[in-house]
Amino acid sequence: MTVSMDTLTTDLKQAMRDRDKVKLSTLRLLITDIKNTAVEQRVDASELSDEKIVETVSRQLKRRVEAAKEYRNAGRDDLAESEETEAKILEAYMPPQMGEDEVRAIVKEVVGSVGAQGPGDMGKVMGQVMPRVKGKADGSMVNRVVKEELA
Repeated sequence: MTVSMDTLTTDLKQAMRDRDKVKLSTLRLLITDIKNTAVEQRVDASELSDEKIVETVSRQLKRRVEAAKEYRNAGRDDLAESEETEAKILEAYMPPQMGEDEVRAIVKEVVGSVGAQGPGDMGKVMGQVMPRVKGKADGSMVNRVVKEELA
Protein backbone atom coordinates (compact mmCIF):
# COMPACT_ATOMS: atom_id res chain seq x y z
CA MET A 1 0.00 0.00 0.00
CA THR A 2 1.34 3.40 -0.94
CA VAL A 3 0.68 6.01 1.70
CA SER A 4 -0.20 9.53 0.67
CA MET A 5 -1.48 12.56 2.52
CA ASP A 6 -4.79 12.10 0.68
CA THR A 7 -5.14 8.57 2.04
CA LEU A 8 -4.30 9.70 5.56
CA THR A 9 -6.71 12.62 5.38
CA THR A 10 -9.50 10.39 4.09
CA ASP A 11 -8.85 7.87 6.86
CA LEU A 12 -8.76 10.69 9.43
CA LYS A 13 -12.17 11.93 8.29
CA GLN A 14 -13.54 8.38 8.44
CA ALA A 15 -12.19 7.97 11.98
CA MET A 16 -13.99 11.19 12.91
CA ARG A 17 -17.26 9.89 11.45
CA ASP A 18 -16.78 6.54 13.20
CA ARG A 19 -15.89 8.31 16.47
CA ASP A 20 -12.81 6.07 16.70
CA LYS A 21 -10.81 8.12 19.21
CA VAL A 22 -7.68 5.95 19.15
CA LYS A 23 -7.38 5.91 15.36
CA LEU A 24 -8.20 9.60 15.22
CA SER A 25 -5.48 10.60 17.68
CA THR A 26 -2.95 8.24 16.08
CA LEU A 27 -3.58 9.65 12.61
CA ARG A 28 -3.50 13.23 13.88
CA LEU A 29 -0.06 12.63 15.42
CA LEU A 30 1.15 10.93 12.25
CA ILE A 31 -0.08 13.72 9.98
CA THR A 32 1.51 16.32 12.26
CA ASP A 33 4.81 14.44 12.15
CA ILE A 34 4.61 14.24 8.35
CA LYS A 35 3.90 17.98 8.13
CA ASN A 36 6.88 18.66 10.42
CA THR A 37 9.06 16.54 8.13
CA ALA A 38 7.78 18.54 5.15
CA VAL A 39 8.68 21.80 6.91
CA GLU A 40 12.18 20.46 7.56
CA GLN A 41 12.48 19.52 3.87
CA ARG A 42 11.04 22.93 2.87
CA VAL A 43 8.30 21.43 0.73
CA ASP A 44 4.54 21.19 0.97
CA ALA A 45 3.32 18.02 2.75
CA SER A 46 1.56 16.91 -0.46
CA GLU A 47 4.92 17.08 -2.29
CA LEU A 48 6.73 14.87 0.22
CA SER A 49 8.09 11.69 -1.35
CA ASP A 50 6.53 8.32 -0.53
CA GLU A 51 9.88 7.29 0.92
CA LYS A 52 9.83 10.16 3.43
CA ILE A 53 6.23 9.40 4.40
CA VAL A 54 7.03 5.71 4.93
CA GLU A 55 10.10 6.73 6.94
CA THR A 56 7.89 8.90 9.16
CA VAL A 57 5.32 6.13 9.63
CA SER A 58 8.15 3.72 10.43
CA ARG A 59 9.56 6.10 13.04
CA GLN A 60 6.14 6.49 14.68
CA LEU A 61 5.62 2.72 14.64
CA LYS A 62 9.01 2.10 16.23
CA ARG A 63 8.21 4.59 19.00
CA ARG A 64 4.95 2.79 19.78
CA VAL A 65 6.57 -0.66 19.84
CA GLU A 66 9.39 0.51 22.11
CA ALA A 67 6.96 2.31 24.43
CA ALA A 68 4.77 -0.79 24.67
CA LYS A 69 7.80 -2.89 25.58
CA GLU A 70 8.85 -0.40 28.26
CA TYR A 71 5.34 -0.26 29.70
CA ARG A 72 5.20 -4.08 29.84
CA ASN A 73 8.54 -4.16 31.65
CA ALA A 74 7.19 -1.62 34.15
CA GLY A 75 4.03 -3.69 34.73
CA ARG A 76 1.75 -1.16 33.04
CA ASP A 77 -0.18 -3.54 30.78
CA ASP A 78 -2.99 -1.01 30.25
CA LEU A 79 -0.63 1.54 28.71
CA ALA A 80 1.20 -1.18 26.77
CA GLU A 81 -2.06 -2.32 25.20
CA SER A 82 -2.85 1.25 24.19
CA GLU A 83 0.54 1.61 22.48
CA GLU A 84 0.12 -1.77 20.77
CA THR A 85 -3.30 -0.73 19.45
CA GLU A 86 -1.77 2.43 17.97
CA ALA A 87 1.07 0.36 16.49
CA LYS A 88 -1.46 -1.89 14.71
CA ILE A 89 -3.12 1.19 13.21
CA LEU A 90 0.24 2.45 11.93
CA GLU A 91 1.22 -0.97 10.53
CA ALA A 92 -1.63 -0.65 8.04
CA TYR A 93 0.26 2.24 6.41
CA MET A 94 3.57 0.41 6.09
CA PRO A 95 4.64 -1.45 2.95
CA PRO A 96 4.72 -5.24 3.25
CA GLN A 97 7.67 -6.25 5.41
CA MET A 98 10.47 -8.38 3.99
CA GLY A 99 11.06 -11.79 5.46
CA GLU A 100 14.39 -12.93 6.83
CA ASP A 101 15.08 -15.00 3.69
CA GLU A 102 14.68 -11.96 1.43
CA VAL A 103 16.95 -9.88 3.67
CA ARG A 104 19.52 -12.69 3.80
CA ALA A 105 19.58 -12.86 -0.02
CA ILE A 106 20.24 -9.10 -0.25
CA VAL A 107 22.93 -9.32 2.44
CA LYS A 108 24.68 -12.20 0.61
CA GLU A 109 24.57 -10.24 -2.63
CA VAL A 110 26.08 -7.16 -0.96
CA VAL A 111 28.73 -9.20 0.89
CA GLY A 112 29.82 -10.61 -2.47
CA SER A 113 29.80 -7.26 -4.28
CA VAL A 114 31.82 -5.37 -1.64
CA GLY A 115 34.15 -8.29 -0.96
CA ALA A 116 33.44 -8.35 2.77
CA GLN A 117 35.64 -10.79 4.66
CA GLY A 118 34.56 -10.58 8.27
CA PRO A 119 33.00 -8.58 11.09
CA GLY A 120 35.32 -5.65 10.36
CA ASP A 121 33.41 -5.03 7.12
CA MET A 122 30.04 -4.73 8.86
CA GLY A 123 29.83 -0.97 8.26
CA LYS A 124 30.43 -1.39 4.53
CA VAL A 125 27.75 -4.06 4.25
CA MET A 126 25.17 -2.26 6.40
CA GLY A 127 25.77 0.93 4.41
CA GLN A 128 24.80 -0.88 1.23
CA VAL A 129 21.96 -3.00 2.63
CA MET A 130 19.97 -0.44 4.65
CA PRO A 131 18.98 1.85 1.76
CA ARG A 132 17.63 -1.20 -0.09
CA VAL A 133 15.50 -2.43 2.81
CA LYS A 134 14.57 0.87 4.49
CA GLY A 135 10.96 0.77 5.68
CA LYS A 136 10.60 -2.81 4.47
CA ALA A 137 12.62 -4.65 7.12
CA ASP A 138 13.35 -4.26 10.81
CA GLY A 139 16.82 -2.79 11.35
CA SER A 140 17.64 -5.11 14.25
CA MET A 141 16.83 -8.14 12.10
CA VAL A 142 19.02 -6.80 9.28
CA ASN A 143 21.84 -6.20 11.76
CA ARG A 144 21.56 -9.77 13.08
CA VAL A 145 21.55 -11.28 9.56
CA VAL A 146 24.62 -9.24 8.56
CA LYS A 147 26.47 -10.39 11.69
CA GLU A 148 25.58 -14.01 10.93
CA GLU A 149 26.74 -13.74 7.32
CA LEU A 150 30.03 -12.10 8.28
CA ALA A 151 30.81 -14.54 11.10
